[in-house]
Amino acid sequence: MDLKLLTTLRAQNPIVLNIANFVTVADVANGLNALGASPIMSAEVQEADAMVQIAGTVCINLGTLTELQINQMRVVGKLANQAGKPVVLDPVAVGAIPYRYRVARDLLASLHVDVIRGNAGEIAALAGLDWQAKGIDAGAGHGDLVHIAQTCAQRFDCCVILSGPTDVITDGTRIAQVHNGTPLFQQHVGSGDLLSSLVAAFLATGNDNFEAAQTACLVLAASGELVAQQLTASRPASFAVALIDKLSLVTPAEIETMMKIE
Repeated sequence: MDLKLLTTLRAQNPIVLNIANFVTVADVANGLNALGASPIMSAEVQEADAMVQIAGTVCINLGTLTELQINQMRVVGKLANQAGKPVVLDPVAVGAIPYRYRVARDLLASLHVDVIRGNAGEIAALAGLDWQAKGIDAGAGHGDLVHIAQTCAQRFDCCVILSGPTDVITDGTRIAQVHNGTPLFQQHVGSGDLLSSLVAAFLATGNDNFEAAQTACLVLAASGELVAQQLTASRPASFAVALIDKLSLVTPAEIETMMKIE
């Protein structure tokens, strides 16, 4: 784990191009900006080439799909591949909605994705393993989460983050688990979308995808845990606001004293 990547990210201020979920776009933009990256959102395929050229990395989120947006995802993803820019895919609800699953599989067949970030239900669906998902939630299931994440990573030749109370990060061979966090993440819609975009920001530093992915998971999880420790009750709205503040203030040294990783 190299927490110096946080300092590097803030020094580089990478531009992260998001094909975003309109439900969570403000959370993503504010979180990226607070951490030290530069968010840019686009919903127009005509500007795809120019957007990819200025971006350091791309995050594709399936949260609020339209046919126009799917076409934009294909175009942006292919342009990013051609330009050597990392691509993160957030396959929202692919374990619950067959149409979304087909869209995700089509994208994965036509693009190279560097990191897939999803919950247990989403990652299990892409891995072809049994699980029970409900909407954007992970749902209930039985299985080895590490095995599920590894299977998905090997299937698509990429790094996979299976996020939840414990984040599992793997490139198919190496494995890391981040045990930091707080249940308040599950009470705030958009926490997963924010994580996907933060992963994209760390990928833009040019470091190893596995190292960048686990650092992003640790930074967000530890920041949320620090915020939760200051709250006197479970307040999801207060947590969301304070999390943005903490992302702008958290230091590598602060995280190092509390990180729980195996």
